[in-house]
Amino acid sequence: MITTTTDDRNWSQGFSASHAGAAPRNVRDLTSHADIVVLLPDPASAQTCLDLADDAADAVQDNIAAVHIGADPLSMLVSAEEIELQMMRDLEEGSTHERYEHVRQLFEEWKLHAPHRQDLMLGDCQGDLRRCVSTVCRNASLVVTPYRGNLDARDAFHDVLFHEGKLVLVPPASGYRGHLLDHVLVGWKPHDHARRTMVAARPWLAATKRITVLCVDDKPNRHYEKSAREICHQLGLDAEIVVTSSSGRSVGNTILDFGASTNATCILIGAFKHGYLLELLLGRVTYRLLSHATIPLLMSH
Repeated sequence: MITTTTDDRNWSQGFSASHAGAAPRNVRDLTSHADIVVLLPDPASAQTCLDLADDAADAVQDNIAAVHIGADPLSMLVSAEEIELQMMRDLEEGSTHERYEHVRQLFEEWKLHAPHRQDLMLGDCQGDLRRCVSTVCRNASLVVTPYRGNLDARDAFHDVLFHEGKLVLVPPASGYRGHLLDHVLVGWKPHDHARRTMVAARPWLAATKRITVLCVDDKPNRHYEKSAREICHQLGLDAEIVVTSSSGRSVGNTILDFGASTNATCILIGAFKHGYLLELLLGRVTYRLLSHATIPLLMSH
């Protein structure tokens, strides 16, 4: 791995590559032209994220960049208490350099399973996590990153969704079973964040074999259905519009149950209308889906 120091705050960025002669100078070069960036903060979810990114890229003929990302306590611009917490977690999870090495080995093994992966390189960004996320995701149209896992995984997910405002593809905790775009289920509400998500996801929706837009609407005015038809027409998408009531269940459970009954392979939603903390406190739709979905989630805030 080559490591370069970019400023006096001493956060680092580097790369590992299968073809060193063709390697980029640093992680900025690796990700600058990538349409899809897959973040690999946790070895436990690395292969799942890579498989998911590979399918997302194949569907729309995009290119991907894979980057290990890790908080380095000595380079973080945070309080002394936070640095101490990070150093304590290193005792349990291993240092960020050790986690990188584990991810690198998994990445090299994953590359062996398909010829088109042979020229892919693994980037490494260590230091202040928010700065790392901003650097590697800046030009991406889609970011694949886990929601669960170690502290880096949880922090990176939060940064990508809320600070970078990216379209995010999240693997389920149970593992990815393939067939990402066989049947995308859209959990629709006529809110701005839902519209933004559908616009951002249009290239993948256009490549989907089947789209179902589910309107969980307990009101009789059919506003959800009308707005769903309008956005699909505007985006040129051929979708089935289904209107149902929650029947006393949570909206999240209604979406999950409908997805299971129709063999959905991916769920698209506008994420966290009320913000992350309030969603956690109230047990709202996004948190419910993140906690219980068994298929990938495509979302933006």
